[in-house]
This record gives sequence, C-alpha cells and structure tokens, in this order.
Amino acid sequence: MKGKHKIVVKNNRLHYEFEIKRNITIIKGDSATGKTTLINMIRQFANLGNASGIEIECDAPCTVLEGNMWQMLLKNLSGNIIFIDEENQFIRQQEFAELVKASDNYFVIITRENLYNLPYSVEEIYGLYSSGKYQNTKQIYQEMYHISEKQTQSYIFA
Repeated sequence: MKGKHKIVVKNNRLHYEFEIKRNITIIKGDSATGKTTLINMIRQFANLGNASGIEIECDAPCTVLEGNMWQMLLKNLSGNIIFIDEENQFIRQQEFAELVKASDNYFVIITRENLYNLPYSVEEIYGLYSSGKYQNTKQIYQEMYHISEKQTQSYIFA
C-alpha cells in the first residue's frame, strides 16, 4: 500500500474524518477526547456491518488489531488500514515492530507513549479535537519547532 488514504468514520452522533499519508500514524490525546470511541466504532462496523449504524468511507479495508492472536491476524492481513488502541501491550514489543516493518498495511496506533521500536515520522503524529459532533485530527508536532525556537530565543535574550 502506498499513498494517502482518506478515512471517514461516522454514525448519527459522531463524525471522524482524517487522512493518513504514511504507513505508521500515531494519534495522541488526553482522556475523553474520543480516541477509543473511534476504535470501538471501527470494531462495531467490522462485527456488524451496516446493522451497526456506522459508516466507514475509505479506499482500503479498516480493521482493529487486538487480543492474544494479534501475530496470526497481522501475518494474514494485507492492504489494510489497521487500528490499534493503547490498551494492547504488544505495541511496545520488538516482535510487533518487526512485523509492522515487514507489512504492506498502514497502521493507526492510538497511544500516549512514545513507541521507540517503530520508525514513524513526527509529521504523522496527530491529536484529536472535537468540534461539536465532528471529531478531527490535527498534527500535534508539526509546530513543535516553532515553540522550541521561541523558547530558545527567550533563553538567549533573557
């Protein structure tokens, strides 16, 4: 899989819309911002289809990776966008990192921690923010350098 993929996940109450550009995207954020709700909606759609009341618009299949059988599932998935919640301890394991690197899937990982085993770009770290019923992602580290430059300048001139 290569290129950008626009993902829309919605029901009658919530609407998530974002675009991923690389094979590993990280979503960070405080509690109660809707990160786990996004995963739950994708899981419900996978389990119940249209009967779930959830719609997913994407040019690739979206799936949730979780549980004790994650290695077997991951080895058998190809061309998917795989969502993983932070409660899954395997995201910190070296074996997981190696399988991700060898995979042709895209990964959207929800975590508050740094994942040092994975080669992800700072440009692909997003935060989740809410605007009414619409949930959106925004890059949270894109302007980190501007903040650092201001802090550095204040230290120099102080």
